[in-house]
Amino acid sequence: MVSTPLPGWCCLPGAETDWAKMVQIEPTRIPDVLIITPRRFGDQRGFFSESWNRRTLEAAGVHLPEFVQDNHSFSSEAGTIRGLHFQAPPNAQGKLVRCGRGRLFDVAVDIRRGSPTYGQWVGAELSWQNGRQLWIPPGFLHGFITREPDTEIIYKCTSFYALESEGAVRWNSPKLKIEWDAPDTPCLSDKDLAAPLFGDFESPFVWNGG
Repeated sequence: MVSTPLPGWCCLPGAETDWAKMVQIEPTRIPDVLIITPRRFGDQRGFFSESWNRRTLEAAGVHLPEFVQDNHSFSSEAGTIRGLHFQAPPNAQGKLVRCGRGRLFDVAVDIRRGSPTYGQWVGAELSWQNGRQLWIPPGFLHGFITREPDTEIIYKCTSFYALESEGAVRWNSPKLKIEWDAPDTPCLSDKDLAAPLFGDFESPFVWNGG
């Protein structure tokens, strides 16, 4: 069990030291997407961790929007793919994603037109063991593949679910070149199988240059 910060734990420039020690912030190749790992305190019983603490994150230099909804998804089979999903403005969602049980590979794709990383993706393995979380801002596709049976994913959202704003892009769109390491016949919903390819997709998001 982890009772001290993992090697390489860091915070962003200007961070306060004490609270920042409670969380590890890892940048990805898309600057707006972050890997966040809260510190765990373990003993013979197991561990305790604050999976979400605004004060801790802000001390580490990370300022996230307000969250209004938590979602919890269970997938019984390894090799289950959900995605790639988004909600269009004005109901765009940012997501803070973690794994409650099992193991999964989580993916974010930049679909902000005009962004220097438009069409690029990042992925991170999330598990209950590693405690990692992925922050995915609005303007990104989100999807994941389970690596183990009976995997649970839990995520916080910055906007409520809105049926009229939901959209999707095909998980295996050739232009995205996402390295899923998927089985020959992954488990998908009919809805996700019918999603348009990225090459035929017109994004509703525009990069603000920030």
